[in-house]
Amino acid sequence: MKDDALPSPVQSPLLSERAGNAVKHGYFTRAGGVSEGIYRGLNVGLGSNDERSRVEENRARVSTWFGAEPSRLATVHQIHSPDAVIVDGSYNGTRAPADALVTATPGLVIGVLSADCGPVLFADTAAGVVGAAHAGWKGALTGVLESTIDAMISLGARREHIVASLGPSISRLNYEVGSEFVERFLEKDPGYRVFFTPSPRDGHAMFDLPALTLKRLTEAGVTAENLDLCTYADEERFFSYRRTTHRSEPDYGRQISAISIREA
Repeated sequence: MKDDALPSPVQSPLLSERAGNAVKHGYFTRAGGVSEGIYRGLNVGLGSNDERSRVEENRARVSTWFGAEPSRLATVHQIHSPDAVIVDGSYNGTRAPADALVTATPGLVIGVLSADCGPVLFADTAAGVVGAAHAGWKGALTGVLESTIDAMISLGARREHIVASLGPSISRLNYEVGSEFVERFLEKDPGYRVFFTPSPRDGHAMFDLPALTLKRLTEAGVTAENLDLCTYADEERFFSYRRTTHRSEPDYGRQISAISIREA
């Protein structure tokens, strides 16, 4: 199998500053994986058509980066829902149908997969609680970010102590949508018109998913940042569902964003 350099995830300045050595986190890129072809690099998508052995090796490399066994990497079966699940030391590898995970268990790595949707990592280091959410347009609109925060609070986190960082996701410059998509948002809140700008094509608009995500996070009462990394534009580092669609490619890889409370 092809072996690139070791995984070298992007770090969040906000999480790094607030969490210090209490939490380890990373927004993983394509670097450091064994997949080839359209999946080149660190494809961790069990739902992709990549060779299963390659995907499992890539996931093991993510676990190793955290100093954990592969069995301690917890992910969910993402369904673009507002649902968050709490996982603990009894985690057995089951991927529940949900779009966010929360834990207060040191040494357990929780992660979400993405390929344009927004991966958001959360931490309240005072309470020792972390979260990870997969926030595409549907999840962001229907409340996955708020559900993650609520789950963290149920484990002892305090809203005012939670920090959240949005990782690599598709930017407004590359996210064109149709009029029916816009109407769906305006029915929810007419004020959401600010997230749409004119497209060169009639009847279409450019959608600012990262701005919506940040608004929902700040309105939920947490401190938030955007790493401002576009998955569509940066093919060298990131997989992109929309880029794959535009090229009529048969499938696409997924990158992972993950976080863990360090063990004492």
